[in-house]
Amino acid sequence: MSDRSVRPPFDPELQTFLTALEARGPFTLSNEMLPRMRRLDTTEEELDAQLRTRGYERRSVTVPGHLGDPIQLAVIQRIGRTGSTAAVYTIHGGGMMFGHHLGNLDSYDDWLLDHDVVLLSIDYRLAPEFPNPYPVEDCYAGLVWVAAHADELGIDPDRIVIAGQSAGGGLATGTALLARDRKGPDLLAQILVSPMLDDRDNTVSTLQIDGVGVADRQMTRFGWDAYLGARRATDDVSVYAAPARAGDLQGLPRTYIDCGSTEVFRDETVAYASALWAAGVDAELHVWPGAFHGFTSMMPQAVLSKTATRALGDWTRRTLGAPAPGAVPSNPPADRRAGKRHE
Repeated sequence: MSDRSVRPPFDPELQTFLTALEARGPFTLSNEMLPRMRRLDTTEEELDAQLRTRGYERRSVTVPGHLGDPIQLAVIQRIGRTGSTAAVYTIHGGGMMFGHHLGNLDSYDDWLLDHDVVLLSIDYRLAPEFPNPYPVEDCYAGLVWVAAHADELGIDPDRIVIAGQSAGGGLATGTALLARDRKGPDLLAQILVSPMLDDRDNTVSTLQIDGVGVADRQMTRFGWDAYLGARRATDDVSVYAAPARAGDLQGLPRTYIDCGSTEVFRDETVAYASALWAAGVDAELHVWPGAFHGFTSMMPQAVLSKTATRALGDWTRRTLGAPAPGAVPSNPPADRRAGKRHE
């Protein structure tokens, strides 16, 4: 039985962030905080100006979500891009409760946007107002729309990658399972960064990361309760809602999956990678020593963050068949922020 006081140590450089965070006092998530946590920290006009400075443009389209209800999809690409290219369909994090589909767009610069892909970010509806199955079904419906409108988006329908971090990683996993089981879009690959996969709250890492770090056991349980209500940790939970419950992972696409050794989702991430291998899926797993949840976004200049981002960039390059490092992109973005990746 694990003692929650015994856990791997945090990376010393990353610990400085946690020390500063702890100095602010305890944080307890509540429903009253959610509206503020769902807002962008800038205006859309300012965001678009920042994208243009870096050589990109954004437009939003309305697409059908779950039950045909309209939701928004952001389309980000290099200014002046022509032809057909790969697409990366991204799902933002936030415990299924908060976050924004236009948040952290600059975090794709150094590992993804250099490959001249079309970046798609879905504005799925959030719990508790829209509990399961709305979020994952919104994500799947958006993916179906993207594949059906590949020509007008200028993307290759055979080169769609799905990506997400934290809750976004869990939703990406559930969406990939839906695509497989419903014979929907054929995904090229999936990128799962610290995915939120298991509602049952029974791993060693959930006990170890309780009251420490950035996202801990209590925050995770709060999110699952918002998403599943009284069904959390019962037998009445779909594998699309909590993919750790899936017994058959055959037929899923090539996968990049990672986490930190000192985060609440560590054990479910490692278990899912093992299940992918058991099912014959090509999967690359990284467990970053001493890393807390979201470390690459919160401390992008840390040595470990740069190492993790570089590993993801290398995998993405191999998957997309992109040029080797050092090749000059046709229209390199200006003012890139080194080391950051998606959240």
